[in-house]
Amino acid sequence: MRTILTFLSALLFVSSVSGKEHLPSKEDYQAFLNTKTLVVMDVNPMSDFNFKIKEVMESVWTLTDFEFISNAEFEDKRNDPSYSFLITTVATFDADKTKARYNFLSLLMGETDTDVRNLPDLCSLPLSYLRVEDTSYAYKVEAFVRFIQDHVSLMNERPELIKANAFKYYNKNVTSLSDKTLLVVKEDLSPEVNTIGKLKSIYPYNIKIVTQDEVEDAIERKDENTVFMHKVGPEGTKYKARCYKMLIGADSSTFYYFDYHMVSKKNRDGLLEKDLKKMAS
Repeated sequence: MRTILTFLSALLFVSSVSGKEHLPSKEDYQAFLNTKTLVVMDVNPMSDFNFKIKEVMESVWTLTDFEFISNAEFEDKRNDPSYSFLITTVATFDADKTKARYNFLSLLMGETDTDVRNLPDLCSLPLSYLRVEDTSYAYKVEAFVRFIQDHVSLMNERPELIKANAFKYYNKNVTSLSDKTLLVVKEDLSPEVNTIGKLKSIYPYNIKIVTQDEVEDAIERKDENTVFMHKVGPEGTKYKARCYKMLIGADSSTFYYFDYHMVSKKNRDGLLEKDLKKMAS
């Protein structure tokens, strides 16, 4: 069970959802194409996310008409089925038995007389651990928005793929990494693989340790045959938490790998040796 905490104006709204109960239907995906997408801005007007999402939506979004709204406006409009919502949410996972909270980017459908916890969730991507600044992911927002669009289109074309662990479908693309250049930021690597020498001793394909600016540049240029890593973890904060690891195409925003582990003394916060071995299989 995932608990979603959505910030509405100055109010913290708490709701619980079950993965199975919250699963969208093929009718939800079809209905989405006839909605207007309302992009809910962060409560902090100076956040990096706000600046980036405005730029990205104008240049990337093509599936529906859209406009930007505040959190207060979301509360007023969320029960209108003529709208869909691109919104950052805060989530916890009851099964993990931790207090860890995560930021997600979610595409929700408006629905009449429905609580926030039951709004159809068409796609939710982990952005960061709650206590981590949005600078850790804002530079990758263009790729996330492109992926969300592609994912919704795929679910409309192939509704049999609609399931609780839909992202696992993309792991088949890991076999296409042999002719890609993988870009990783040093801070996203666990100590066991935090040098280029350690990486290349396990991973047989082209891999580079780069800066955030270099990843952002690759995304903006839509570099062909380039893949970057997105990692979500607690970044040294006190709570045990999930560490998500995703490989995303810089040119197409295709997912090549999606997995997570629970951070522990043995499995640290970052890309692990066993991840590299899976990617190289």
